[in-house]
Amino acid sequence: MIANIMSWFSGKNFSLWSFSSIGITDVIDILIVAYAIYKIVSWIRQTRAWSLFKGIAAILLVMGLASVFNLNTTYWLLSNTVSVGLIAIIVIFHPELRKALEQIGQGRVFGLFVSQERYNISRETVTEILTAAKTMSKERTGALIVMEREVSLKDLAATGIPIDATVSSQLLQNIFVNKTPLHDGAVIIKNNRIVAACCILPLTSEEIGKELGTRHRAAVGASETADADVLVVSEETGRISVAKAGKLYKSLTEQQLFNLLLRSSQEGEVPDKKKLLPWKGRHNNAGKD
Repeated sequence: MIANIMSWFSGKNFSLWSFSSIGITDVIDILIVAYAIYKIVSWIRQTRAWSLFKGIAAILLVMGLASVFNLNTTYWLLSNTVSVGLIAIIVIFHPELRKALEQIGQGRVFGLFVSQERYNISRETVTEILTAAKTMSKERTGALIVMEREVSLKDLAATGIPIDATVSSQLLQNIFVNKTPLHDGAVIIKNNRIVAACCILPLTSEEIGKELGTRHRAAVGASETADADVLVVSEETGRISVAKAGKLYKSLTEQQLFNLLLRSSQEGEVPDKKKLLPWKGRHNNAGKD
């Protein structure tokens, strides 16, 4: 075994590893690859694929040892397992891979080459939304309000009932009144107009807390699949929360809610960052939202 290790090292020409042959392009190349690996690992740690990633790393380590110690049968089995497993990974983690590609496409670098429609939600619209949310919070009326940004929500709007009306607090309250035809589902707002109601939103697969219900899971799910801001009012507690980029923000003041919803729509708006922290479902709050 030791002889095999020494033979492996002796077969390597370490004299070629000379720093004199490394140029500026090599350094840039290494930095790009290192940054790409870092971003991939950071993304994987936030998904269900992290445990799988650790298992693959263990298999690759065993493969390396099998190659060094000439364990031909073990190496053959593991190499064939990995080749088949890569196809299985693509199938199993299709939603995660799609989400990653969407995040890349939504990056700022693409905005330099592709003109995008600006997210147009005015102060007046945000004020009307929050006015309705406060009233529904006091009355314990559940609500889901989705505000479209650069990514189109046409597919989600198609699942509901077209409205095409100006945003007003009275209209929003009437839509979400219990037992009315349009109360069950989400309202989608685009460019200061309600485009549809009673829309079906995708549910998040992430763990956000057992005390949170379907309405909050749908809010987080919609913010994961698109860059939309989703305001949700709990029917059980009356709590107002905002889902943004896959995170749920809770226990916010009225000013914090206003800034959080407006900062995405108007350049230069800076939210009050005090207590503006994402809630990941780790606290045990009484009541089910």
